Amino acid sequence: MIITIVVAISSNYAIGKNNQLLWHLPKDLKHFKDITAGGTVIMGRKTFDSVGKPLPKRRNIVITRQAITIAGCEVVSSLDEAIALCNDEQEVFIVGGAEVYRQAMPVTNRIYLTIVHHSFDADTFFPEIDYKQWHEIAREDHQTDEKHQFAYSFITLERA
Repeated sequence: MIITIVVAISSNYAIGKNNQLLWHLPKDLKHFKDITAGGTVIMGRKTFDSVGKPLPKRRNIVITRQAITIAGCEVVSSLDEAIALCNDEQEVFIVGGAEVYRQAMPVTNRIYLTIVHHSFDADTFFPEIDYKQWHEIAREDHQTDEKHQFAYSFITLERA
């Protein structure tokens, strides 16, 4: 199984503030949808809360220590438990938040990384990437336009 992180970070590794995204980039949202559609997404409860509903056309697994049920989602208590539910799958997508990303980094094979070329004030950050452990296999750079306030790049990394 390929374990893949899908994340959008700023130049200073910021990913959120007050459980909200820091930017609105329609092409990045489409990129995320295209990558994960039809697959399994694994996320923490706070990430689920920020989205507000299960992501459509995907199997949704939510990690939480709380004894809760969430309609349309499978709820587990750990990343290991979430991954174990996916043994028959070719690829699973880790989609946040910061703590789940931190736990997943050692077992991740691929990262679909969007870098927003701007620094943001934030309270939530992605773990620093040790680029010596990764090969960049694809990159698409995008400039600002009428719908995208910040320049950004789509980068695919595979573990070295």
